[in-house]
Amino acid sequence: MAVPPTVSSDDTLTVGSNNDRLARARRRETVLRIVVPLTVVTLLFLIWEVMVRVNNIPHYILPAPSLILSTLFDNWASLSPALWFTVKLTLLALAAAIAGGVLLAIAFSMSKWVEIGFFPIAVILQVTPIVAIAPLILIYISSTTAALLLCAWIVAFFPILSNTVIGLKSADSNLRDLFTLYQTTPWQRFRYLLMPTALPYFMAGLKVAGGLSLIGAVVAEFTAGTAGRETGLASRILESSFRTEIPMMFAALLLVSLLGIAIFVVFAALSRWVLGHWHESEMRREN
Repeated sequence: MAVPPTVSSDDTLTVGSNNDRLARARRRETVLRIVVPLTVVTLLFLIWEVMVRVNNIPHYILPAPSLILSTLFDNWASLSPALWFTVKLTLLALAAAIAGGVLLAIAFSMSKWVEIGFFPIAVILQVTPIVAIAPLILIYISSTTAALLLCAWIVAFFPILSNTVIGLKSADSNLRDLFTLYQTTPWQRFRYLLMPTALPYFMAGLKVAGGLSLIGAVVAEFTAGTAGRETGLASRILESSFRTEIPMMFAALLLVSLLGIAIFVVFAALSRWVLGHWHESEMRREN
């Protein structure tokens, strides 16, 4: 009769110490991923501050970071509504791009003729500069907010569509044959094969589209802001440039940059949360 192997207390302690070591390594890596970029950015701002003060550069040419921050706090009452307007415009455009891009990608995957007919139109929208067509959209659409939303949607739509289409087409052919062999329903094929395959591609497109939706919103605001009809951050930048209020321009630009960083960080964290436990692109590897 075979005697089952026994686990000694030393082996248990070894496994426990290895797990503790891995946990400490992960915490250290997480801290370094936050501390190192913040340190680099802080050093760059300190160099900027010192260069401006040492060379006595006028604030109307290049304001110091300290002046930009003080301007931001002093004018927060006027900048916060502009920030909120840009945030709403960006998120609405991104939501519309996700809905339209995913639905159209599913239609492309189900019908070859739908893809042949509509994909060139999507490509035309992508390659046409939004700066060139934004004035026309603002002329033909009576609602300024709807026109701005359409401009931002056009920029963010194609990455979602393109990446999702590629993901839906990337399912393994052997698995497709297996699903056919078992006579699965179209919903089962989509739910258990196509959607998991397309999800990493969709998340990659989402991270790109998030930044592009902000770019489209800002460009559209610039176009509409020349007439003073909107109150977004881009309009604040234009107003400040007309009045030669350079610190105010930098303060509004800082908010735009922080908003773009926040969008990227949120979607990167979402991608890690959705894919981190099963997909190679987001799984952490232990060295």
